Amino acid sequence: MGSRVAEFGSQFAPRMAFSRYTDGQWSPVEMVEVNRLDLHPATHVLHYASECFEGLKAYQSADSQRAHIFRLEQHVERMRRSAAHLLLPQPSVDLLTDAIMETVRSARAHIPAYPGSLYLRPTLFGADANIGSAAKASQSAIFYVLASPVGDYFTGGVKPLRILVDDTNMRCAPGFGQVKTGGNYAAALRHVVEAKERHGADQVLFCPGGDVQETAAANFLLIHDDTVITKPLDGSILAGVTRDSLLTLARDIGLSVQERDMDVRELMELAPHSEAALSGTAAVLTPVGSLLYNGREVGFANDGQMGHWTERLRSGLTSIQSGDAQDSHGWRTVV
Repeated sequence: MGSRVAEFGSQFAPRMAFSRYTDGQWSPVEMVEVNRLDLHPATHVLHYASECFEGLKAYQSADSQRAHIFRLEQHVERMRRSAAHLLLPQPSVDLLTDAIMETVRSARAHIPAYPGSLYLRPTLFGADANIGSAAKASQSAIFYVLASPVGDYFTGGVKPLRILVDDTNMRCAPGFGQVKTGGNYAAALRHVVEAKERHGADQVLFCPGGDVQETAAANFLLIHDDTVITKPLDGSILAGVTRDSLLTLARDIGLSVQERDMDVRELMELAPHSEAALSGTAAVLTPVGSLLYNGREVGFANDGQMGHWTERLRSGLTSIQSGDAQDSHGWRTVV
């Protein structure tokens, strides 16, 4: 494959893990060629969005002989929670774990050197061929794990983002923020595209009724003095694994963590005296440079640059992911 890495998420390893749920049981996981899926036009997911997925990364060891997956157990459990919320057949912990690990083993030769990684996309969807099943859970399902060799999410380097604060619209349906499903991204897409076209914003921070939640694809963190403030896991936002990792590292370096509600008024008051960042698997921790709200732009204390605490947290996390730092929390699973 060479050293050149394609646009993030557009290149794939040649094989993927695959299993099918029928007659109340999952078939043994097998490694198959990445190819087209043969689906009936009435397949449940195409009409009723019965689908969830995960996004996690595997990294190459310094000697290129081994690989490690970052926080495998947490991603497995989150996928099972998403499946349960969507009334999809739940793959067991063992099935999910084995499928992901087999995918990494199969694709080990395709993992780019750090800061590149192997982005893993476990996907589960309802497979019943019945357009009359809008009020029924799918009794069959398909599960697979794609592997995509990727480089940095931001090809030009990490740059602070301009974020539009939207205090009217919701990112997704109530109670579904905790589910990693494609429907949430579809619901937010038009707001993000409009924010880019009309306001030159990079993303939208959804704050329905003034409640500061998250962007379309990342958790939001505000760092004020020595305190990290972020929305609690009340079902409205995704339980980000990167978010959880960063909050743990924040405590390790002496920062206080407040998982609490915050309204737009407080956010705009604190912004000039604070740092802010977005966290997620793809982008890790990306600084926010300014907020656009009601026709005005408010910058953060870092003068358009990455703040001290944001840089320290990002560096701490990437050092563990790359294998350069000690894994004191047991986050790396060696393959």
